[in-house]
Amino acid sequence: MGAGTVGCFIGGSLAAAGVRVCLVGRPRVLDAVAAHGLTLTDLEGGRHQVPAGELRLAGQVPEGVRPALVLLTVKSGATAEAAAELGTVLPAGTLVLSLQNGISNAAVAAHAAASLRVMPAMVPYNIAEIGPGAFHRGTTGRLAAQDDPALRPWVAVFERAGIPIDLHEALLPVQWGKLLFNLNNPVNALSGLPLRAELLERGYRVCFAALIDEALAVLARAGIAPAQLGPVPPARIPAILRLPTPLFRLVAARMLRIDAKARSSMADDLALGRRTEVDVLCGEVVRLAQAQGIDAPLNAKMVALLEAWPERRERWPARQLQAALGL
Repeated sequence: MGAGTVGCFIGGSLAAAGVRVCLVGRPRVLDAVAAHGLTLTDLEGGRHQVPAGELRLAGQVPEGVRPALVLLTVKSGATAEAAAELGTVLPAGTLVLSLQNGISNAAVAAHAAASLRVMPAMVPYNIAEIGPGAFHRGTTGRLAAQDDPALRPWVAVFERAGIPIDLHEALLPVQWGKLLFNLNNPVNALSGLPLRAELLERGYRVCFAALIDEALAVLARAGIAPAQLGPVPPARIPAILRLPTPLFRLVAARMLRIDAKARSSMADDLALGRRTEVDVLCGEVVRLAQAQGIDAPLNAKMVALLEAWPERRERWPARQLQAALGL
């Protein structure tokens, strides 16, 4: 439900493994899939072709469908509307996995479709649309979801499809661990650069590090310990980001394992003139800070810069972005 980059890549991977899949999305994407099928690639050199005839494509949830699993992959701003549509068509108790950015989407979906069983999940990697019907995973990682008996039979299916999923007793720390990394998305979008090129410019890394520092302080105030999703504890990431670039290349070699095709989905949103998801990334930090009686001015400033983008429509050089954040 919401066949964009994430929906097409994950849904297509499942289809390539023999799962019957229906992609529900907008004409821009589905027309390309209908004409070209799906081509799925990744930075390890993997490649899968899924002919259009092996997929069911729909502009809205088809009447009478009884899916074993729904992957909710719409942009966060469309969560309530999409969930409500699912709730009017699907049988009560249908399992819905929210594979969306941020922290709150599963709760929003569950509120909008109380009859469905909505579970939170997390996508760790970057996926880019690189051509008509062509989607490329440019970074590494494993999907994560809240542990639930209904999801356990799917673990082997996702493994077979090459998109392994781990089930966690407590997903919130994992979501916040991912959100810390996602605070680079607005920096990347404003930079106008591919992800790897942006991360190799120290000025942008300084901005990213400052956003993480502020978020860590807010999380500490709230008593939330973000999960460690890579080889480095979250508290050490800002210091690594601030290293001189030659040293950063050595220390952060795994972080830089990104191919040239990778870019943030937020950058794609800006290029297409769409509203970004900055409110469920930096905005989540701001709201958590407010709930603790404190401020998060840097993350609030990033929200403002992204929202003001239509008036500027020019990339932010690193020094300008640092100055805008007061760094």
